[in-house]
Amino acid sequence: MLTSHKAPEYQKAGDITSPKGFAAAGLHAGLKYKRNDLGVIYSETPASSAAVYTLNHFQAAPLKVTKNSIEEEGKLQAIVVNSAFANACTGKQGDDDAFAMRKHMAQHLSIPEHYVAVASTGVIGEYLPLDKIKTGIDRLAPKPTLEAADDFNRAILTTDLIVKKTCWTMEIDQKEVTIAGAAKGSGMIHPNMATMLSFVTTDANISPQALHQALREVTDKTFNRITVDGETSTNDMVLVMANGHAENDELTQDHPEWETFVEGLRQTSEDLAKMIARDGEGATKLIEVQVDGAESEQEAGEVAKKIVGSDLVKTAVYGADANWGRIIQAIGHSNAKVDPDAVDIWIGPFQVLKESRPLPFSEEAATEYLKSEQVTIKVDLNVGHANAKAWGCDLTYDYIKINASYRT
Repeated sequence: MLTSHKAPEYQKAGDITSPKGFAAAGLHAGLKYKRNDLGVIYSETPASSAAVYTLNHFQAAPLKVTKNSIEEEGKLQAIVVNSAFANACTGKQGDDDAFAMRKHMAQHLSIPEHYVAVASTGVIGEYLPLDKIKTGIDRLAPKPTLEAADDFNRAILTTDLIVKKTCWTMEIDQKEVTIAGAAKGSGMIHPNMATMLSFVTTDANISPQALHQALREVTDKTFNRITVDGETSTNDMVLVMANGHAENDELTQDHPEWETFVEGLRQTSEDLAKMIARDGEGATKLIEVQVDGAESEQEAGEVAKKIVGSDLVKTAVYGADANWGRIIQAIGHSNAKVDPDAVDIWIGPFQVLKESRPLPFSEEAATEYLKSEQVTIKVDLNVGHANAKAWGCDLTYDYIKINASYRT
């Protein structure tokens, strides 16, 4: 719920180049057989920047480079991204290659090296074909167009079936502020943080410190609430650039419309998170879990993620089986406070459990509901007043087929 008087207004046609002063490009550099595999997001001026990273112990070389760049002064002007090769578990050569990508991109755009972030996604343990990447960088020509943004969006995909993009506009200090995002991710998704690549651009005027604070707050409620397969990757991050071209007064927590900006960032992040969950490898359905009546928002989120991450729940949804027992077992092994005699559960519009006791419902109608492309499960723990959501997808035969032949 916004505490400010201005709500974001959805802009369906928007993309990462929609905020003022941003451009993008993407192309085929020969890393894949024929699809785009190299891209860049570019800001006309240095932008306040913040990022959150995977907590996997084996963090890939590009993350080290991006952290190094942002720590210099909290600003970036470009993000160069390749797919096909993760550049993870590649030792000193991998680090050197990631820094070489940063240097070559900086030279190409005539900007300082520490204004460039690097991201990679693909197969772990293989070295980058650096000559192809450098040649591709030399051909990147960022443009402020939807077509250029789409070229970028396609360049970052791996097993994704669709591009993931969104855009919101809002009014702050009587200035139009735009927030847009692009993401990749469909498998190895169980972020904390992040198991995906997600890039957000905005023309808001905000300091790096305030931007990092907003991103942390939003990430915990969006990207950290999705799961596809319980796996956490080595490479992934969410990165935000804010170049100030909207010319609003600098945003801080004390700004009267701070919550308007945070809500816009949350909406952008939630859109991308749900798209990633819906595009889970082999998935046919998006699952949304709403948990109410928890002792804290953290515990509500934990329970919601336990349910949506349960293989038993995911397979039941795939099979359109209204088996609420699989939901209750997932709740039961969370660390949240649970009263075993007080839980209510709904599958879509059908209440199937009240005070932890079964209710009669139409199996046929519930089965028909579970055939929908989006399935909602609601739980009320009845031990408090906090709530949270989480998102995931069903688990199908195709998930096994895709991952059994990932490298071939």
